[in-house]
Amino acid sequence: MKFLIADDHAIVRRGLMELLQDEFPTAEVMEVVNSNQALEAVRKKSFEVILLDISMPGRNGIETLKQMRAEGIKTPILLLSMHSEEQYALRALKAGASGFLNKESATEELLVAVHKVLAGRKYISSTVAEKLAGTLNETTEKQAHELLSDREMQVLQGIATGKTVSEIAKEISLSVNTISTYRARILEKLALHNNAELTRYALDNGLV
Repeated sequence: MKFLIADDHAIVRRGLMELLQDEFPTAEVMEVVNSNQALEAVRKKSFEVILLDISMPGRNGIETLKQMRAEGIKTPILLLSMHSEEQYALRALKAGASGFLNKESATEELLVAVHKVLAGRKYISSTVAEKLAGTLNETTEKQAHELLSDREMQVLQGIATGKTVSEIAKEISLSVNTISTYRARILEKLALHNNAELTRYALDNGLV
């Protein structure tokens, strides 16, 4: 049994590793700290389950997931995030994830999720199940931020956490002009006018 943990926080990796090794004593658990290392690992080895943090430096977890699926990697992938399930779980599932876990509940739910995806099923919490049921109702009105692309959501998060356009550009390896374009699109889609309003919107909607 082989597991891959991709997270840039050492404490989180250690906690996840201990949980997995307690449940699967003979398992091999590999740790990486960013998307590039995760992609390199899955190209060289096969794993039973991959745990990906959404908010990694550079390419984020959802983009990494999409890249893995594009390369034909069918391994079950669980996405982890500090952000709310309501905002990110559907994006994760649509991108090809086998499940989504909020890090705050990961201790209780991680092993349940791992066993479920090992059995070939998807892990969906009751909160996400309710959200999915809501999407089946055609009259359900989408919130403005649900119309943002994954990249726009990433830029929104960066701005809302106080990063400059230059810092975001460097972090995700895009030009300053490209990030500025994303920022303009976000403001237009959310009907906002500046970074202060954008930050308030992100806080009010639990996006950061």
